[in-house]
Amino acid sequence: MDVSKSDIMADLVCNASTIHIFGSGLNKERPAHTAVKELSDRGWAVAPIHPKDGGATIEGFPIRPNLEEGIIPEIVVLFLAPERARNVVRKLILSLESDNFPLIWFQLGAEDKDSIDALNQMGAKFVKDDCIVRFTHRNDLVCANSILPQKWCLQVKSPDEDGCSIWSIHSSEDTALEQPATNLEWVGSLQDLEMSNHTIPRYIRSLKQDKETYIDLASRLAN
Repeated sequence: MDVSKSDIMADLVCNASTIHIFGSGLNKERPAHTAVKELSDRGWAVAPIHPKDGGATIEGFPIRPNLEEGIIPEIVVLFLAPERARNVVRKLILSLESDNFPLIWFQLGAEDKDSIDALNQMGAKFVKDDCIVRFTHRNDLVCANSILPQKWCLQVKSPDEDGCSIWSIHSSEDTALEQPATNLEWVGSLQDLEMSNHTIPRYIRSLKQDKETYIDLASRLAN
């Protein structure tokens, strides 16, 4: 269902706390990169997704190499070529129930007819022919449910080649990281830690003690 011109569009965006941006990597010349600051300045936590730049940060937010099974995004913004946008939409349709399906935002140039037809068929909400950054500026929108600053975790392979891993916890408020010098094993927010079906967060969750919060758990394992 195309909501590009609907009255509910602003509410859908304002009421989301996190925006996942596909195609947002380290190239500072790309609009997908600059969108992270534009949106976070207005209160949204941003989850950049780029297959080659995982583990580095943009404006304090970690770049994920992919969207992991179990994570249910609120808004998915596609800064991708149409065929790559189609692959993302297809995976979302296969992995998510219609009741939990995110708002899909096709940035200008990402529109794909097959994807739009499939979204219309399932009654999923999408936006096309507009830019999410311009939309928020044009309407002076801010996040109504901001969770900033956001805590997030990183696990990389130990540089000592001893088979161990290094787990650390960070904040979007004050973290700037290059890509890890060793293998990236997992990266994500505390929300991702709670929801992801990836092997590492599942293992970390198994270590959670009674009455321990996820921030307490992540902090304990980092010490």
